Amino acid sequence: MAVLEARDQISLNDTKPAPAISARDVERQTSEELKEKDIDYSQRSQWLRAAVLGANDGLVSTASLMMGVGAVKEDIKAMILTGFAGLVSGACSMAIGEFVSVYSQLDIELAQMKRERRGGENSEKEVQLPSPVQAAAASALAFSVGALVPLLAASFIKEYKLRLGVVVGAVSLALLVFGWVGAVLGRAPGLRSSVRVLVGGWLAMALTFGLTKLIGSSGL
Repeated sequence: MAVLEARDQISLNDTKPAPAISARDVERQTSEELKEKDIDYSQRSQWLRAAVLGANDGLVSTASLMMGVGAVKEDIKAMILTGFAGLVSGACSMAIGEFVSVYSQLDIELAQMKRERRGGENSEKEVQLPSPVQAAAASALAFSVGALVPLLAASFIKEYKLRLGVVVGAVSLALLVFGWVGAVLGRAPGLRSSVRVLVGGWLAMALTFGLTKLIGSSGL
């Protein structure tokens, strides 16, 4: 009889329900997980969006330079050399500007960490410091990728008017793609953003072409 009672007591202990988790604990855990995901997505999207914007800058500026030269010179060599010069100068400018900017940010964060150590604050938390070299390389690469679009579009077409048309077509397609990608990363309406980027690129090319044509025809 004592054995049966002990066995029943053990079975009751085994079937004892686990301590209940409050709704507040579940909500807190869920919010922390979502916060971590949002932070990771935010950091990733910022880098990707910066790369898209850099590529868009390279695309528009290089294409506008090529269209401006094409307004006064029909020679394919002059257009290609101008585009290549725009690619190199723009990539260098982007890289140097990004390097200086990120290096200044790095100096500020390092100085803040030193002040916290001197003040006795807990500075053992994980801090991801920016890399000036990485930022400069990413900016130069993104600009170069965008600048390659009009260069490759014009490289193998000798006929003047067809070459201008192909450049405008290739740049327009790339602008739509860059605008849509930037909208997706920024969680904005894709169509509206793509059209806005496309119209902006058209205006830049048209103004450069028109003003260069006007100055060239005046004999300056």
